Amino acid sequence: MSKMRKNFPHDMGGQNPHEGAVIPDIKDAKVFKEPWHGRALAITILAGAHGKWNLDESRHARETLPQEDYRNFSYYEKWMGGLANLLVKHGLVDTDELIKGHAHTPNDADEPLRPNTLRADMVRDVMDKGAPTTRPSQAPPKFKIGNTVMTTTPDAAAMAANGHTRLPAYAAAKTGVIVKYYNSHILPDSHAHGMGEAPTHLYAVEFSAVDLWGNAAKAGDMVVVDCWESYLK
Repeated sequence: MSKMRKNFPHDMGGQNPHEGAVIPDIKDAKVFKEPWHGRALAITILAGAHGKWNLDESRHARETLPQEDYRNFSYYEKWMGGLANLLVKHGLVDTDELIKGHAHTPNDADEPLRPNTLRADMVRDVMDKGAPTTRPSQAPPKFKIGNTVMTTTPDAAAMAANGHTRLPAYAAAKTGVIVKYYNSHILPDSHAHGMGEAPTHLYAVEFSAVDLWGNAAKAGDMVVVDCWESYLK
């Protein structure tokens, strides 16, 4: 790519070390702080059941929200913003319907459910099973535990211009050590853009926090990042 990408608003790791420590969730806290949060999750899962997009495209839709919106929206507002864009992009609704809050034509109550409709009695089983991403690879892994590796950059990792990648900017062009191997998994960089699953070997790579953050980090602290093989050399 001839032009370096600007960080997406979600890729903010280490950009402002003065924002304070991350506060862990309170033990036994409510799953959803507000009732509409549960509905936001439900709508997202139900819409995804149509099969028009995958998990990685859904994540990319949230990442590419306008920067001002991403920084001001709450967690589930980001979900709804990304979902609204996906619904319009894939022709399930149009912008006018979203603004008005209803379809152009009333739904026919007698119309049978589509085969891929996620019914209420199916939800628990679907949530429990999740969506495994492991896939067999045609090539053996290039690296093994204990190898020293260097990461590439988000620009080099992404398979589309300004495309989705799971390589964070703070870990770009850094040296670390492989501490775990996860077998091969769907490559999000390809999957998010309809370019196939592209099964790729996945590793956990450990970095010195000082190497990543400089003087803002505590000496001796380590950071572990899951990296697909295409991110490493």
